Amino acid sequence: MRRGRSRPPGAAPAALLLPLLLLLPVTGCDRLAAAPAEHAAAAGDPAQDADRGRRLPPVVDHVRTDDPVVFLTYDDSAERDPAFAGLIRERRLPVTLFLTDTVAGPAYGDLARLRPFGASLQNHTLDHRSLRGLPYAGQRAEICGQQTKLRARFGVRAHLFRPPHGTYDTTTLRAAADCGITALVLWRATLDADGTLTYTRGDDRLHPGDIVAVDPDHPTATNLTTRTERLLRTIEEQGLRVGNLEDYA
Repeated sequence: MRRGRSRPPGAAPAALLLPLLLLLPVTGCDRLAAAPAEHAAAAGDPAQDADRGRRLPPVVDHVRTDDPVVFLTYDDSAERDPAFAGLIRERRLPVTLFLTDTVAGPAYGDLARLRPFGASLQNHTLDHRSLRGLPYAGQRAEICGQQTKLRARFGVRAHLFRPPHGTYDTTTLRAAADCGITALVLWRATLDADGTLTYTRGDDRLHPGDIVAVDPDHPTATNLTTRTERLLRTIEEQGLRVGNLEDYA
């Protein structure tokens, strides 16, 4: 989920990403809704834009790989916890941070300093607007606008995109493709505010290739760093490790 980066041995190519529901919208709250398994498209069968005869980016919550890896993803607000930044540096943790400019913008300097330690900075729109149902121009402005911000501030050309609230439609896929996005990233597991792992489909355990969304801190949440440390122990106990999502997509 490489451009400018060599692929490690055993990493799965982008074509092996598991496409999810590509032509119907996802519903639900932020991080708590992913495409139901019964609607999953066949692997390797990317959606087509009938109007333009082109492929649209897949929507994924899991990477097909035999490597014993899972992927940790965080949306805006992770940057507010200095201890979390320290954990990334200490463990050289290859987390993926999906950034909204209006939320994470003031912390861009701090985030830039995490990149050498493994943090990947990806697109979560300019303003965190729910995209589903918006006209093409509005969706493209949100996605491409943040592409421009990330390129200007970090020199990165993001190719992964997480739609705010996990909701999207076919227009989102078209706009994302036009902005250089190669995959929309959802999640199969969520680390909730109390530190509990919940799953959108399948059995209640982590599997190689799972994408995990870590809920941000809020007043009733267990500390983000504490929850991440517990999650890392769970991952290790299950014989897994944290992989770099960019190396697999």
